[in-house]
Amino acid sequence: MTRRPTMTATGVEQSQAASLAAQGVSVRFGGLTAIGDVTLGLEREKILGLIGPNGAGKTTLVNCLTGFQRPTEGSILLGGQDTAGWSAERFRHQGVARTFQAGRLFKDLTVVENVEVTGTGMGLGRRQAHHLAMELLAWLGMADKADIVAGTLPYTDERRVGIARALFLGPAFLLLDEPAAGMADAECDELSQIVLDIPKTFTCGVLLIEHNMRMVMGTCDFIHVLDSGRTIAEGTPAEIQRNKKVLAAYLGGEGEKQLEMAEGHH
Repeated sequence: MTRRPTMTATGVEQSQAASLAAQGVSVRFGGLTAIGDVTLGLEREKILGLIGPNGAGKTTLVNCLTGFQRPTEGSILLGGQDTAGWSAERFRHQGVARTFQAGRLFKDLTVVENVEVTGTGMGLGRRQAHHLAMELLAWLGMADKADIVAGTLPYTDERRVGIARALFLGPAFLLLDEPAAGMADAECDELSQIVLDIPKTFTCGVLLIEHNMRMVMGTCDFIHVLDSGRTIAEGTPAEIQRNKKVLAAYLGGEGEKQLEMAEGHH
């Protein structure tokens, strides 16, 4: 495993919130209900999986949990505090970080500069930002790629740089949006080990949104399943693999095969 950072946090005062929760959250766009009456909770040092077929409402829920979308009904609570009216920037300052399905890197900057810019944007000096960025890249197994121009990176490495930038914020909660998309099994297993190490190393909770059942079943303490915008199941990986509603939601699709293949990985 890649070595752990020497810092316990990345120079940022970390939020003391013990939980991030959605309470009875619904989001409607005109006559379309994207998510309906969803309740879930993420705790520090735990990994919660969020799964469901395409169009289930996963990204909409994550957008609510990070301030990019306001719920039509219900509340997002951080440490029990109602976040109504908070901007995405305030969520970040209060310890909620996320990655995106698209890497959103500065293609003309180097890998380490892409991570540094997060620190300098928070007011750190260039030298301190560089030092912390290199520690994070080393922990993620990317120190040897620090000076590579980000635009030349393979897709899988873009995801790691995105994770490094999110961790630089010293988050209490990290939401990973399909970090294993497009990865081969060996790459997925390596990333799974990193995800498993994040909660204890950085004292944060992780919400993992992922279609790769091999990764979900091998990393998550608990799994929440959405289908057509509504919760159909919650439970441990073993419970989810046996749940008839979950199997029905994935019937005939790649997801059902992955659920079967993932059995025994946890």
